[in-house]
Amino acid sequence: MRRLLMISSYVANDPVGLTATIPPLLAAGIDVVGLPTVVLSNHPVRAHIAGITLDPRLLSDMVRALEDNGWLASFDAIFSGYLPSMQHVEVVAAAVKRLRTIRSEITYVCDPIFGDDPGGLYIDERSAHGIRDLLLPLANVLTPNRFELSWLSGIDVRSPADARAAIARLGRPIVAGTSIPDGPDVLATVLAAQGDAFIGRVDKWSNVPHGTGDVFAGCLTAKLMHGESPQNALAYALAGVRSALEASRGIDHLLPSFVDWRRDIEPVSVSPLT
Repeated sequence: MRRLLMISSYVANDPVGLTATIPPLLAAGIDVVGLPTVVLSNHPVRAHIAGITLDPRLLSDMVRALEDNGWLASFDAIFSGYLPSMQHVEVVAAAVKRLRTIRSEITYVCDPIFGDDPGGLYIDERSAHGIRDLLLPLANVLTPNRFELSWLSGIDVRSPADARAAIARLGRPIVAGTSIPDGPDVLATVLAAQGDAFIGRVDKWSNVPHGTGDVFAGCLTAKLMHGESPQNALAYALAGVRSALEASRGIDHLLPSFVDWRRDIEPVSVSPLT
């Protein structure tokens, strides 16, 4: 069985972070150990919220406990998502480096969750710089949205061609840029890997709940961990987001756990980007 160490937010009522990313991974037969950076009752956009940010020292202690129990060597990949402070970023960087001293071939998937359109950054700017400077150079797989891809690359991404140029500037093995404008009614995802680039297009939906990026990253990671090609992984990930949205019609939050990940997924068409 493949195993993944995931470090991200835990949000109870509105599936984002761990609660949105883990379901497709479990359905793919991947054992996920999820460590929270924050524990929240619901998404911060709600009128009322309660929760706590975990002390980075406690998070570091959790990673150390996994190692002391002899489990770090069992992980095939490590995934990071929402990291609210520079100290959380440093914990992840240390964990990736430590894992690579134990298993040099381990894959690191970085979902750089620090901002989105139209609001821009929603974590401290120093933390965003930490993700760029400390985590991006370690990442085998990177899954930024349009805003994050622009911010990380310094290129204002307004089209699939812009996205390809921005991805090339980042220089990571696999990068999937999501929510890329491609005309008035279409969003594209551009994925580049080993010199090849692919594009998948989906119609824009109105009133999309939070968490689609997390579902996408979970689906993409699941397929890559099972050795699927980046092109096939992209097609599955886009279909996974579509299925999660369809399962959530008429509801103000995603229901990824209501998707039958083995039966409901019809891959979205993906083509080479020339």
